[in-house]
Amino acid sequence: MSYVRRFKHLVSKDSDLRELDNLNNSIKSNAIHGLIIFSKYLGLHEEFKNRLKNYGIKPHGQNAYDSFLRILGSNSNSKSDILNWYNETLPHLRDNEKLFLKYCLFSGLRRGEVILSFNKVIELSSKGLLSEYYDKNLSCLLHFKYREFIRGSKNCLIAFVKESFINEIANSKPISDRGLHNRMFRQHIQCRVKELRRYYATFMLQHGILEGEVNLCQGRINSILFKHYFTPKLSELRDRIFKALAELEQTI
Repeated sequence: MSYVRRFKHLVSKDSDLRELDNLNNSIKSNAIHGLIIFSKYLGLHEEFKNRLKNYGIKPHGQNAYDSFLRILGSNSNSKSDILNWYNETLPHLRDNEKLFLKYCLFSGLRRGEVILSFNKVIELSSKGLLSEYYDKNLSCLLHFKYREFIRGSKNCLIAFVKESFINEIANSKPISDRGLHNRMFRQHIQCRVKELRRYYATFMLQHGILEGEVNLCQGRINSILFKHYFTPKLSELRDRIFKALAELEQTI
């Protein structure tokens, strides 16, 4: 949050956002992400987003070389930096937010998909309809049954989740993306939820889950391909996923 304190004046509509262009890519990206969160907190998100667009300013995305350095760095540590962030963040969150963060780490889904799924479990459970969404025999959430999870190239199809964890979510309170962001902002915690998805993929690949299977779990395959051509033995895949997740739980 030091970047927010340093550049918070840029949220004002009278400021010159070209100041951001003088920063190196890493600082620029962190500053933009921090200011976006800050603008949400102030209720100025749409206005600030439009100003960024008008100035043609975007966060710097990682190129292949940056990704290689990140992977090299993560492999050199006995415990991933993102897991340290995860453990340090949990004590500052409410119980439902802790469950949300764990769901992000243990499913590898996109943050928005986890919010949708988290709240849908609560909603359907309150109506006695959770069995339509959660297959107890497969220990699997069937996202593909709901239109809001199918978004062209960014689909959310299934998630293997143990019943005990589903019950914890069902007895929890709905999650709010803005509420979580505001809490992290007030606690001066950098929001790194997106990195949990990346860590999940890396961890699964390192523990014997095939790339195509990881893509299935993370929604990187076409829904038509999933329904008509992709026919893995889901119960066998579930068992291997749960074995890897048990090792992940030991790691954290």
